[in-house]
Amino acid sequence: MQTLRPLPQYLVTRYHGWKATAYAENSAWYSRLATDGQRPRGMVISCCDSRVHVTSIFGADSGEFFIHRNIANLVPPYAPDGLQHGTSAAVEYAVQALKVAHLIVMGHTHCGGVAGCHAMCSGRAPELEEKTSFVGRWMDILRPGYDRVKDLPEDQQIPALEREAVLMSIENLMTFPFVRTAVETGQMSLHGLVHDIGQGTLMQAADGGKAWMAV
Repeated sequence: MQTLRPLPQYLVTRYHGWKATAYAENSAWYSRLATDGQRPRGMVISCCDSRVHVTSIFGADSGEFFIHRNIANLVPPYAPDGLQHGTSAAVEYAVQALKVAHLIVMGHTHCGGVAGCHAMCSGRAPELEEKTSFVGRWMDILRPGYDRVKDLPEDQQIPALEREAVLMSIENLMTFPFVRTAVETGQMSLHGLVHDIGQGTLMQAADGGKAWMAV
């Protein structure tokens, strides 16, 4: 069975367009990034959702953000247990090696992962409770957030859980000793955002996560 195939032609066409324009106009900058290495000012942890385009939202250039994406922009608690932790490894590298000044967790509206967590925790998605569900076991990280919102009116629970996905990730980040040290010494700041896909707005957590305000 042939498992590898050539790229779809539309992606090939787009690549050649980028190489002939954006790359050609900034080739010296790309050369510098290659030889000098990356020095991003910030790390962004965002959702895998294809509608969330971090670099476009912030008008960022190559080399500006160290970006990690996962389902529902979650950070697990600190757990040096010898298992594989892709998100934790990305955080460690950003904080310890790259010395980023800002670490941003950016959630978004209409998040399928958050909706799945809500369905799972409310008993409406038993398939996600299966031990074989990678999504379900990843969304276990957000179960405490569900407990915080489950008594709200039903139409408010998922939007509130989208915010909890950000706040819980911030809380979990502070369980990493090197993150806590960087924050407490003023070497790095943490930021929590929620992006409204339809409205194009950004809300940021304020007052320790007790309030949200427009950016």
